[in-house]
Amino acid sequence: NSSACIFPVCYFNSKFYFSETISHFPEIKDGECVFPFHYKNGTYYDCIRSKSRHKWCSLNETYEGYWKYCSAEDFASCVFPFWYRRLIYWDCTDHGEAFGKKWCSLTKNFNKDRIWKYCE
Repeated sequence: NSSACIFPVCYFNSKFYFSETISHFPEIKDGECVFPFHYKNGTYYDCIRSKSRHKWCSLNETYEGYWKYCSAEDFASCVFPFWYRRLIYWDCTDHGEAFGKKWCSLTKNFNKDRIWKYCE
């Protein structure tokens, strides 16, 4: 087995493949997280752990290589009020949660967006 890459093309086992061409720059420690942000094929409303030991966020709406590790104040906040099923919630709820843990929506309309997190 032999392999070699000269970006954006990789050679592996006598075949050529195109590799991902996203640039990644050093962490910008004083940057501000942007939510939601688009990275690869997903949209993220909170810090993520993708190919990293620690959670991080993008500093652009569409990830352009600018990022930082998340600190406590960077994680996404609950959005109040939010609409869930036929009710409007002004605080975290355990309604609809099988384990009784309180949760909240990260958008105003949970019914449409289905984006949420557990409350601390």
